[in-house]
Amino acid sequence: MTNRRDFLKKGALAAAAAVTAPSLLTDCRQTGENPGWRSTKSGGTPAHGEHSPKGSNQLPGGGGSSGLKTTADIQAAAPLCCEPGAGLRITGTFLDEISHDIPHQNWGEKEWDADFAYMKAIGIDTVIDIRCGYRKFITYPSPYLLKKGCYMPSVDLIDLFCRLAQKYGMKFMLGLYDSGRYWDTGDMSYEVESNRFVIDEVWERYGRKYDSFGGWYISGEISRATKGAIDSFRTMGRQCKEVSGGLPTFISPWIDGKKAVAAAGASLTKAEAISVAEHEREWDEIFDGIHDYVDACAFQDGHIDYDELDAFFTVNKKLADKYGMQCWTNAETFDRDMPIKFFPIKFDKLRLKLEAAARCGYDKAITFEFSHFMSPQSAYLQAGHLYDRYKEYFGIR
Repeated sequence: MTNRRDFLKKGALAAAAAVTAPSLLTDCRQTGENPGWRSTKSGGTPAHGEHSPKGSNQLPGGGGSSGLKTTADIQAAAPLCCEPGAGLRITGTFLDEISHDIPHQNWGEKEWDADFAYMKAIGIDTVIDIRCGYRKFITYPSPYLLKKGCYMPSVDLIDLFCRLAQKYGMKFMLGLYDSGRYWDTGDMSYEVESNRFVIDEVWERYGRKYDSFGGWYISGEISRATKGAIDSFRTMGRQCKEVSGGLPTFISPWIDGKKAVAAAGASLTKAEAISVAEHEREWDEIFDGIHDYVDACAFQDGHIDYDELDAFFTVNKKLADKYGMQCWTNAETFDRDMPIKFFPIKFDKLRLKLEAAARCGYDKAITFEFSHFMSPQSAYLQAGHLYDRYKEYFGIR
């Protein structure tokens, strides 16, 4: 009869074997240059960045235990149970300057400059102002929006972001104005009128001035066949392209999955979630209507469960390819699985999402949002730790 000591000894040997055994994960990592903005449509400008090179079986600085003197050394030597660097690297981030449902960090130019340096250090080449205004709060002194009752900002953040993007060799993309009327009514067409003026203003003030101004984010977020969405995306996308000589545009919708619940509510999941087939059918119709003026789609990845990623990601890539669009992922770096909204995500959750994007052949990974949830200087202590784990996984020194 097996006694307790024998049982524990066998368990320890089995655990050690599991750690040292070769990985059974399929190597789905892509290699070579990130295709970025290589759209088949005119006006696309290539974004620079690379997928991670093939990693070793250990974290950077790994090896034997001899010579390890610090906690950082010991952590760096810990073996990974997964394939290091198998995921798609994050090469873009939103800049959440309005902070609608997460705390504002009240940064000035000094803090923003430092954050751009942290972004650059891990290969981020694209920064996206998530919206140039939301309801009455705006990011630049817009003559049109000020006349509509918006509040004068203390700093011209669009100018600041364009300057810092230029300093660090990045591309800046402008998120359009969000009046809030879509969220109140469910009708996207309300957003077209204000942005007719905003697009022209922004181009004249910043697009003509800065080489870093590299494109547009059509900021209306939808998940399904929303009223007015196709016509609105087409109209705003067309104007963005016409005024800027064809600079690229993209959208970042959400998938109506089980975790697509109201941020202000207590629930983490809902019973009614869209099926993969329904998602494909509805987005086939949307892509068919917008692909002439929208170059890329970056679906938010946090509203579905981790074992659903491949099914939905495969459909997204299939549809993007069908309509000649870039397929990006918006790899959320905040955690939707916790009752407190929102904290930085557990690294393994982010890893699973980036690995699924790599397996499905996605073109680029952006995130919402580096500065709050991944930056070493974030108000959240956990964000800096996520930054460190990310660097270890991709072998970034």
